[in-house]
Amino acid sequence: MQCWSRCGVSLSSTVSLGRWLWTRHSCTKLFVGGLSYDTNETVLKDAFKQHGEIIEVKIICDHVSGKSEGYGFVQFTSESAASTALKEMNDQFLDGRQIRVYFAKGR
Repeated sequence: MQCWSRCGVSLSSTVSLGRWLWTRHSCTKLFVGGLSYDTNETVLKDAFKQHGEIIEVKIICDHVSGKSEGYGFVQFTSESAASTALKEMNDQFLDGRQIRVYFAKGR
């Protein structure tokens, strides 16, 4: 299954190339929710790196306190690695918390 199909985009004359490329990008990026407030980016990367090469790991923190918001993102170099990580890591335990993994949606 192609990424554009899996991400809910049909290629037609009404979909711009930029939007399609933006959507493809989101098929390599995973949202990870339910993280422990103690989980840092190194721990998150170590948990996901077995599924493929990672481009970026980002834990979202409160801009005032600097404390974790309990979610983050992991971006892989390939769609297949992201898909495998999603299947293998969703509902697993990390730092004592059951995490939820989804394909990230754009802003």
